[in-house]
Parts: sequence; C-alpha cells; structure tokens
Amino acid sequence: MGAVDIRRNVGEVRARIARACGRCGRSPDQVMLVAITKTVEPSVIREAFAAGLRHFGENRVQEARNKMEALADLRAQITWHMVGHLQSNKARAAAGMFDMIQSVDSVRLASILSRDAPRPIPILLEVNVAAEVTKSGFRPEELREAFGIIRNMPSLSVEGLMTVAPQVTDPEAVRPVFRRLRGLRDSLGLGHLSMGMSDDFEIAIEEGATMVRIGRAIFGERGA
Repeated sequence: MGAVDIRRNVGEVRARIARACGRCGRSPDQVMLVAITKTVEPSVIREAFAAGLRHFGENRVQEARNKMEALADLRAQITWHMVGHLQSNKARAAAGMFDMIQSVDSVRLASILSRDAPRPIPILLEVNVAAEVTKSGFRPEELREAFGIIRNMPSLSVEGLMTVAPQVTDPEAVRPVFRRLRGLRDSLGLGHLSMGMSDDFEIAIEEGATMVRIGRAIFGERGA
C-alpha cells in the first residue's frame, strides 16, 4: 500500500470519527486515534506518521521492539500503546518500552508491571464485558475489587478501561457492550474508554469511546 493510500485511509477514518462525534454532540478532539500496527512494516508506519498519526498500538513485545528500533528517530514524537495480551514474562520488557499499556487483565500482571516499571506508566484495565472464553480481561463483577488493589500500586496510573467487543456482522449488536463498559468506567470515576475497532468504532464513539484502535481501515487486510 502506497503513501497516498495510507493518507487517504487516515483521512477517511478521521472523517468517520468526526461524523460519529457529530451524531452524539462530541468533539473529534475527544477521541484519540490509535493505529494498530500488528504485522505492519516500519516503512508503512512511517507513511502513517507522515499522514499525521502519532499513536500506534502493538500486540507483541518482540515485534514492537524491532519496530521501535527501526523508528528510533521518531521516538520522541510517537506514543506507543501495548494493546495485546501481555504475558507475565514479557511484562518487564513492556514496562520499559511502551508509553501506555492498555491490556492489563489481572492483578498479578499489574503487580509485576508495578515492580518492574522504570518510570510511572499509565495503564488501562481490560474488561471482558461479553464474558467470551477466548478473551482475556477482568469480569465486570470483579473489576471494582481489582481496581481497588491496582490503583494503590506504585508506578501505575489507572487511566481507564479497555475492551474488545465480540465480532458480529451488525455493529449495532455490540452497542450494549460499549454502553456497559462506559457504565463501569463512570462507576470507578475514571477517564478513558478504549473501545471500538475498524468494524465498530463509530458505535463505540457514540457510546463514549475516548480511544479507538484502528488497524484494517488504515492499513488494509493483513496476515495473522
């Protein structure tokens, strides 16, 4: 995919974000666009950077490390988000690499991050709102207790919640998932809601998303 295509796709996504915000009386400035760069080559990430993107999300620590090294000259201008399931044996490395970890899905993982973080790090708590057995995350009913523990851990700042909605053919079907995450966020007095991907981010915005995680709508279909 060439630079013109990336720039066009970024423009189209931003336009869709703006329209979704318009429908619910929000400003597009309230929604952070995080480009998900799983399997995307560093040269293509540079094209996305040139198109104005500054927030990038990665799923795997080693893949992210390679890209960060290749893009070291842009490091001061890029915010890197960890969005994939983070294994405890990779937590120390992740704590030193990423600017935000969106996928904290257990008290144990949080404690490892807190112990090993070389600096204060903002995190999101991942919630498995739909109780899918194939996905990680806190169950809604255990979230408050976990938050009460994690919020007091040194070097961690709980900024909000994240979820991955079920894959459905009709995006409207996941509106209740986003709405429930917003309710959970509000009950804890947090700020950020990271929810919504290429197929459903407009619904997520209408339900209060402050971060949307977009891969395919920017970079096209990719491998696993």
